[in-house]
Amino acid sequence: MADTLVKNFQNSPLGAGGKLDILAIGVHPDDVELGCSGTIINEIKNGKKVGVLDLTQGELGSRGSIETRYEEAAKAAMIMGIHVRENLKMRDGFFKNDEEHQRKLIAAIRKYQPEIIITNSLSDRHPDHGRAAKLTTDSCFLSGLIKVETTDEQGNNQEPWKPKYVFHYIQDRYHEPDFVIDISNVFEQRMEAVKAYTTQFYNPGNEDDGPQTYISTAAFLDSIVARARVIGKKIGVQYGEGFNTEKRIGMKNFDSLVTIET
Repeated sequence: MADTLVKNFQNSPLGAGGKLDILAIGVHPDDVELGCSGTIINEIKNGKKVGVLDLTQGELGSRGSIETRYEEAAKAAMIMGIHVRENLKMRDGFFKNDEEHQRKLIAAIRKYQPEIIITNSLSDRHPDHGRAAKLTTDSCFLSGLIKVETTDEQGNNQEPWKPKYVFHYIQDRYHEPDFVIDISNVFEQRMEAVKAYTTQFYNPGNEDDGPQTYISTAAFLDSIVARARVIGKKIGVQYGEGFNTEKRIGMKNFDSLVTIET
């Protein structure tokens, strides 16, 4: 069932491959939805081509299964309207920031050639998040080196590719954002994508999906809404998503600035 859903998604107009404007990376399926799905939806509405790369299958999650994760990820992908979603099937909880994993991620970066990568928080409650963030930033740098050789699925040599920017979404632990994206107009759609993970998050009637966890309570979903409100308030909008960057952001003009009511 999971393979069929993923295949159907990949064969649909939204599953087309090719160069992306933005590649959102999450170490677990649902990380991207929780961290930056509003921004993704906004960018797609602005005509950008966006994909999601899940590093693991989330197999250590206390609730649900690998199959339900794939089903939920495919549903969330359709809700967001993304163009492609791929899972690298690294080991949940036990992947490393080493050459083997870097080369696997580099091959994916070179495959999609994104201008911008959005990825996990630099440090967080879940140790996978910070480790994935470092794996991503290191891989992005190495992906631009001509002497780091990788091949695609057909065995063809890949060209070097270095994204212009790597941004980190805010996850469980709060970090003061370096910049904020207004997601007020797409917030309900964003929350639909989050709630597509019915085995993971609060959903009346899902008690049999496993033990109650930190993220399966109604309070957790409430905190997601509250976080978006708090971050949005910083720029004078109803809902926002915050990001951190290790690279200073430059501007050519003031046209995209959000006007704050005083």
